Amino acid sequence: MSITEEQAAEALQSAPPIILSPGPRTIERTAPDPDEVWELPNGIARVYLGEGNDRLTRPVLIADGFSSGPSDIDYTWELLEHGPYPLLSRIRARGSDVVLIGYDERSASILENAETVTKAVEKAVEDRDGDHPLAVGGFSMGGLVSRYALTKMETEGREHQARLYFSYDSPHNGAWIPLSLQAFAHYIKRLNAGFSNQINSPAARQLLWRHIAHWEDEPAMSEGRLEFLRALEEVGDWPQEPQRIALANGPATGVGNGVTPGVEAIIGKGASITGTELFTQATGNDRLVARLRVVSAPTREVHTHGLPDIDSAPGGTLPGFGILATELNRLPALYGFKVDAPIPGHCFVPAVSAIAAREPATNDDLYTPISDEEMEKTPFHEVKLSSQSETHTLVTEELAGWLLERLP
Repeated sequence: MSITEEQAAEALQSAPPIILSPGPRTIERTAPDPDEVWELPNGIARVYLGEGNDRLTRPVLIADGFSSGPSDIDYTWELLEHGPYPLLSRIRARGSDVVLIGYDERSASILENAETVTKAVEKAVEDRDGDHPLAVGGFSMGGLVSRYALTKMETEGREHQARLYFSYDSPHNGAWIPLSLQAFAHYIKRLNAGFSNQINSPAARQLLWRHIAHWEDEPAMSEGRLEFLRALEEVGDWPQEPQRIALANGPATGVGNGVTPGVEAIIGKGASITGTELFTQATGNDRLVARLRVVSAPTREVHTHGLPDIDSAPGGTLPGFGILATELNRLPALYGFKVDAPIPGHCFVPAVSAIAAREPATNDDLYTPISDEEMEKTPFHEVKLSSQSETHTLVTEELAGWLLERLP
């Protein structure tokens, strides 16, 4: 059966959107009813009081990360509470209050969502019973949103009263989505623009170390990221008043995550997508990263030059190839979009980026072990790296237990 572009577009548009985010979600759980809900500019916060507290007393503010659409605080609760380590229960058991901050649009500019965090901080200071200092930070992009919010508040002379700023696998020196995935997203834009729109969203442009806006583009640091870095510099780069700590879901050893560079990660099998092959990134010049063919289009090739083996790097991983394969394979077989995904995951936040130690520009940057002396020279007072590469923002006892010990 031959599929037209109109039929392929209808199939893709009727399917769940292709959205790159931590997960995948396997069991849907609902967070408990909050003790308070704060309506904030461009967002919302849910307050869960600590054990023994009848008012906000010892606030721990946690900012949401990147995805598309409004924050799903039930999902945030699930990731932070129902993984390997029940972080939220442990925070509340020590008498601290959890404030989960979400946004109306997670892919909006980091600067816009920082206003949500700023108002949450101000409300926590205003509503707090007593004068216990705040802990403010976030997971993934949330660490950057809260970093900018606190730094700008200091520059403007606004009180935040945070003793601790924490970032948990946040891409301070840039995040990574494989160029093959970015190219595929833009290549199918004429059929379904959602995936391309996420890659080209303000937040994605600000986060990604290398970005393309069209499948034929040369990868580069986007103007959106350059503007964000300038905005950070204008307000002072880092908050100076709190203790600054960073946690990374990758190791300091320089040992990679096990992904082989330069091999097939997605292979088109169905009639509509046969000829499409997405490869993991390999270092060197003129490296093939994608062959693209969807429905009737001829096969196109995408090559890169001078990029490192970054899909394989030590750091927090994302199942980006696996997410794409899952969504395409959900389509009815008659539309011919079946794919295999022999390699589902890739590095998303290199360990060197999560602790702001190096730019992830070369294999030496990514794979050279991080020494104790180098850790002491980061912008953080303390850093904690995991023993091995793990799923991005995975809440483990190794990392979350260390964070818990440092809460004021």
